[in-house]
Amino acid sequence: MAHYSVIIRGGRIIDGLGSNKPYQADIGIRDERIGDIGNLSNSRAEIEIDAANKYVTPGFVDITNHSDTHWTIFDVPNQDSMLMQGITTIIGGNCGTSLAPLVTGEEIEALKKWVDTSSINANWQRVEEYLNQIEKNKIGVNFGTLIGLGTLRRSALRNAAKAADATEIEKMRFLFEEAMADGAFGLSTSLGRAHEQTSSHQELITLAEVVKNYGAILKHHLRDEGQNILPALSEIITVARESGAKTSISHFKILGKQAWPHFNSAIVMLEQAFKNSLALSADIFPYTRTGSDLYLLLPDWVLTGSRDNMKKNITDKATRQNIIIELAKLTLHYERMTIARTLRDAAAVGKTIKELSESTGMAPEEAILDLLTVNDFGVSIFNEVIHQPHLDTLAKKFYVHFATDGFGLSAETKKTELAHPRSFGTMPKALNYFVKTRRHLTWEEAIYKMTKSPADVAGIKDRGSIVKNYFADIVIFDPETISDNSDYANPFRYPAGITWVLVNGKAAVKDGEITGGLYGEVLRKKG
Repeated sequence: MAHYSVIIRGGRIIDGLGSNKPYQADIGIRDERIGDIGNLSNSRAEIEIDAANKYVTPGFVDITNHSDTHWTIFDVPNQDSMLMQGITTIIGGNCGTSLAPLVTGEEIEALKKWVDTSSINANWQRVEEYLNQIEKNKIGVNFGTLIGLGTLRRSALRNAAKAADATEIEKMRFLFEEAMADGAFGLSTSLGRAHEQTSSHQELITLAEVVKNYGAILKHHLRDEGQNILPALSEIITVARESGAKTSISHFKILGKQAWPHFNSAIVMLEQAFKNSLALSADIFPYTRTGSDLYLLLPDWVLTGSRDNMKKNITDKATRQNIIIELAKLTLHYERMTIARTLRDAAAVGKTIKELSESTGMAPEEAILDLLTVNDFGVSIFNEVIHQPHLDTLAKKFYVHFATDGFGLSAETKKTELAHPRSFGTMPKALNYFVKTRRHLTWEEAIYKMTKSPADVAGIKDRGSIVKNYFADIVIFDPETISDNSDYANPFRYPAGITWVLVNGKAAVKDGEITGGLYGEVLRKKG
């Protein structure tokens, strides 16, 4: 009689491969890995789970995650809101910012947009030391990291706002190769942010070639997701073509009604790139509001240079007036912009820009600049600017998968800010909406877009599928009741329908409740 540490009995397995229909079988787990799949009625285990009338799937893989840069991999090591929506693996270092390498120590100041850096203690420099520290602390989900271009630039150029010269590019290349050797999964960019706007084509190509050499991923937050979406796409397609690097677009979307007409052209560009054999993919979250930094609404010329230069731009009387004029020309819908987080002015949280304007007697544009000044640019907003039909179209594309663009929290988190509901409900919402409500996807197609597809894109081995000898990251849920409960007004609510989540063969969620076990492993890219 075979003996296992866990047997999952009688569930309908969706294996994550995308092409196989759900089938009924038992799963026998030995320690961290899947031992056998089939009829295990004559076998026994220390823990036996009745999965009758439930789906059994691989743990969900979130490759656009910000638990690192929001510091919650340390402050909320359990990553409750990730686990409770079935996510067992996250990749950090997204959108141009990572927590390593740290050469000068000043790189950590990039986190000011999201956390109070005065309370941060980073006792590492290299990626290897950083990953070792997470292993020492322990974490509730599996964690790997990309390397942020902005982080590399701060290491090589400090706060200089310029194109890197040959020596500085070589320094970045050296640091990046060292990080890749330490187990990083690739490079991320956010070319619209202040510190990366001046990145040259040669700089991008040099680092992209390292990505290619390591068989890794080049992951982009596009330079512009609005009116200039097509030039932004053209830029990354050119880098992908010239370098040969596998390329992915983070949280792909087109922002604002004025830019929405570009959607079809953007799809044509992406699909033409596929026809030219470029390895391209994209991820989306199933929400029509962004969770973004308020300062990104400012004109590009305001964001050039150091943070001190940006402050000067928004406080200098003449320059400030020019900014106000340019913002007014955008015809922004201030009633749709809700302040989600502030560094200092907590009284503004939950108000729209319109409400803040009316309560202060300022024009909305002036209120924005004052808010940014008081909070040292550390202001996040929810902004209703994504077109639902675009999400419906994208979800059906074979090269698109799902990701949260959020970070791990707990429902018990002190609520001095509003979390975007994607941090609590992305995966259940995608299943509920795209599979159950709209029927855009089958169960197996949707699960593939949450498991094997993102795992393959990121280069994560032995996870993302229910296959013998793969790691036993597994989700058990009721297809009748799975749904998201988190919304913009009340985001700190876990989804319904997910009963068990196993991370490396151990129960992180049992009978719908967090167990508190820190069973995640640090992932290092191999090969």
